[in-house]
Amino acid sequence: MTDETTGRVGAEQKNNVAADPLLLALIHIANSEQILFCESSLTAGLPLVNGMLTPELSIQAAKRAGLSAQVVKRQVTEISSLVLPVILLLEGNNVVVLKSLDVENNKATAYFPLLGREDDVSLTDLDSEYTGFAIFTCPDRTSPESVKKITGIDSDRKVHWFWGVLGHSWRIYRDVLLASVFINLFALANPLFVMNVYDRVVPNEAVETLWALALGVFFVYVFDFLLKTLRVYFIEVAGKKSDVLLSAFIFERVLGVRYENHPVSVGAFASRLREFETVRQFITSSTVTALVDLPFVILFLLVVFYIGGSLVWVPLIIMPTIVLIAFVGQRFLHTTVLKMFSAAAMKNATLVESVSSLDAVKALSAESKLQRRWESSVGQLSFWGLKSRMISANVTGAAGFLQQLGSVAVVVVGVYLIRDNQLTMGALIACVILTGRVLAPLAQIAGLLVQYQQSKLALSSLEEIVNQPQERDSDRVYTKRTHIRGDIEFRNVCFSYPGEAQESLKDISFKINAGEKVALIGRLGSGKSTIQKIIVGLYQPQKGEVHLDGIDAKQIDPSDLRSEISYVQQDTVLFSGSVRENIIFGKNGVTDQEIIRAAEISGVSDFVDQHPMGFERAVGERGEMLSGGQRQAISIARSLIGRASVYLLDEPTSAMDNTSEAKLIANLKETLKEKSLILVTHKTSLLQLVDRVIVVDGGRIVADGDKETVLDALKRGQLRVS
Repeated sequence: MTDETTGRVGAEQKNNVAADPLLLALIHIANSEQILFCESSLTAGLPLVNGMLTPELSIQAAKRAGLSAQVVKRQVTEISSLVLPVILLLEGNNVVVLKSLDVENNKATAYFPLLGREDDVSLTDLDSEYTGFAIFTCPDRTSPESVKKITGIDSDRKVHWFWGVLGHSWRIYRDVLLASVFINLFALANPLFVMNVYDRVVPNEAVETLWALALGVFFVYVFDFLLKTLRVYFIEVAGKKSDVLLSAFIFERVLGVRYENHPVSVGAFASRLREFETVRQFITSSTVTALVDLPFVILFLLVVFYIGGSLVWVPLIIMPTIVLIAFVGQRFLHTTVLKMFSAAAMKNATLVESVSSLDAVKALSAESKLQRRWESSVGQLSFWGLKSRMISANVTGAAGFLQQLGSVAVVVVGVYLIRDNQLTMGALIACVILTGRVLAPLAQIAGLLVQYQQSKLALSSLEEIVNQPQERDSDRVYTKRTHIRGDIEFRNVCFSYPGEAQESLKDISFKINAGEKVALIGRLGSGKSTIQKIIVGLYQPQKGEVHLDGIDAKQIDPSDLRSEISYVQQDTVLFSGSVRENIIFGKNGVTDQEIIRAAEISGVSDFVDQHPMGFERAVGERGEMLSGGQRQAISIARSLIGRASVYLLDEPTSAMDNTSEAKLIANLKETLKEKSLILVTHKTSLLQLVDRVIVVDGGRIVADGDKETVLDALKRGQLRVS
């Protein structure tokens, strides 16, 4: 690589801290393959590191771009020209896209994402910065989405979100199965050893044979120990891998759910999410081991039949009895475990609601009511938990009893066979041991019934969560918008909240031009805030259309939409951390100058400058360590970070004092001069920011005009709005 090229790449990376070379490389490859996609959707919701993709995250981003990607360790000279283009990972978190390779002439052609151009480089210079890892990509023509785009056929071959992830570890489970084969074969060593000792060694006093057999069994046990250790290790590794992937997937689905489908009870929802731990525990060593060992019951039965003949009928009679008891117990457990889940959700909902609103609880003297609700849910949980454990204990006890009874029955029947010279003493002891091996997996599985029912219901509950409609449709290619001017138009929009028959918006139509300042006023619950939430894409209208810059808003990726529209909610929400972290929350590459500017405009600097920690001052959970006005100031500062062209302010100063509000109004007049503003307020003082007023009442627009005309009509009583 030439010094000039290297220097320019480094300089570009320093000057453009927000640039992500790995993302730019993926975009370049996808564009060269003529794949349609929305750039902002590639990283939306991914856990970026310092606002950038990592090689691991690039796999997910590539999938969203319609590419199949894999990180491999390969020398540059070992890369085949058939797999080009390939992303090479360089030192300093930089990358290049290898386009062509000429090993004989020691040169290659590479695309530099941060420069946006191709260059010829020497393999020697390229290899000096190459980390040895590359990302191989190719168009994914096998995914259901690709098949549908190419053929128009909707493929039914959908990979299940849970079993599909477990399938990623099929090689590990293959090794587990192979190890189980040998472990169960080794299990035959003990009964066969005992049988030979009693039948051949003892009668003949063959001491040499005894030591030979003992030494052989010793080596078998050593290998058995090693294989069991490896089997547990492999199962745990597969479980850990699946746990990480599934947890990330579930949380991604939770954050990506449409807002109208968000949970009503956060506590109950969190309880449902926590049930994933039940599923995770069920797919680990004990369960997998029992299930893998179950098919080998047939092997042990065949050996019992070979050694003891008719003795095999004893385990054959007891086996279906254990299965029947387990089946009956499972039916009883289904109801009790379902009640347990419901009680646990109520308990968690009560806890979260009480702790998060502790000040209101004390102010209302509602401790007694919540204590009663808590004790009731705990009592229900304890009752149904005890019932579940008792059913499980009874099933486990019955299975253990039958297992012991089976051993006794084998001895009793065996004695009669020995008396009739149909069985030897050694064979009887071997059959007793083998009968235990036959019945042990069944008894173990019977004991796992409670876990099975809990896991089954937990998986069903998680299934409902991951199948919730997502706001970003994976099958849709959104229209790329580099900038939104701010033209907003509602066309006969109707909307009702989920579960409510009454419409909150009824045939709403209006148009706001770019740069226009508009206030939405009206009674409580008239639909003002709902209009703002529809504009920012939190809700979708049931009827009608919303257009931004003349384009249906559904065509715009939610990330693009919200990067151009700043929304200050009525209920200010802050997150645990510092003032600085909350101001830049969700933004990447924010400079100190931008933070200071936003703080000065919003009034955050008024209280931050007086605190010894400054912008590093902790705000507490949900901002509980700050006053309502301070929280609102931070929320407004957060909205001023970025390149938004439209501002939605919903009661932005409801908790501020008059002085802070007046200062904010003066600052916003200058700051939002070229921006579109849609303001929801009940304060007449804030109307200084707008030139036009829309009056909403009962979900309908009852007045729309310039500020002076509408306010004059209100004063004269021609319009009634409170």
